[in-house]
Formats: sequence, C-alpha cells, structure tokens
Amino acid sequence: MKADYILLAVDNPAESANFYQLVFGATPLELSPGFALFEMNETTKLGLWARKNIEPKVIVDAGGSEIAISVEGRESVDSLHSEWIRKGVTILQEPVAMDFGYTFTGSDPDGHRLRVFTPDGI
Repeated sequence: MKADYILLAVDNPAESANFYQLVFGATPLELSPGFALFEMNETTKLGLWARKNIEPKVIVDAGGSEIAISVEGRESVDSLHSEWIRKGVTILQEPVAMDFGYTFTGSDPDGHRLRVFTPDGI
C-alpha cells in the first residue's frame, strides 16, 4: 500500500487549478468543473476536489491542510520565496530557521498552506 494522492477540498477547482499551474508550472492532467488533477512528481498526484461534491461532507470550512515541498539549500528556499511573491502568492511566513530547517509558508486561494523548506544540514 502507498499514499500517492493528496486531495484538497476547494471552493472552485478551476480557480485553484490556475493557482497551482502558476505556482508549480504544471498543466493539469484532468480538469472538470468538480475536479482538477496535477502530477507533482513520479509518485504523487494533487487532486483539487470541489468541496460541495465531496462525500462524506467536509467538516472544516476552509484550508486546514499543508503541502510540504523540500528543496536543496537555503538559496532555493529564498529563490522560491521571491518567485512566489512576484506571482502574487499570499505569504503567511517569511523565510525563517525552525527546528527542522529553513522554511517559508504560502497559501492557496482556499487557505491550504504550502511550506517550502530545506532540512537542517543541507
């Protein structure tokens, strides 16, 4: 068994797909009024599912999830931070050293958190 899909409840899959296409530079594998699907890497896919269509119903009103994206080195963290600011991504946390490494956090249109980090020692 393996966990290879991340599914996020979103208000508008097309709007969220536009956001992730801009941020990740990826084209959706699938796009319909109720769902969008992206390939994140060889083993992981990101699904954006219309909140109103999910069964059983989603209890949390918005956001609540975090996608962690590992990169190599502080320079990569800083570079992505600058790029996301240029692209208009809402930044929730400026680059900072934390217990696990150097990181910053952005937000998608539904309040899901996107954490970019490099582990300590890299």
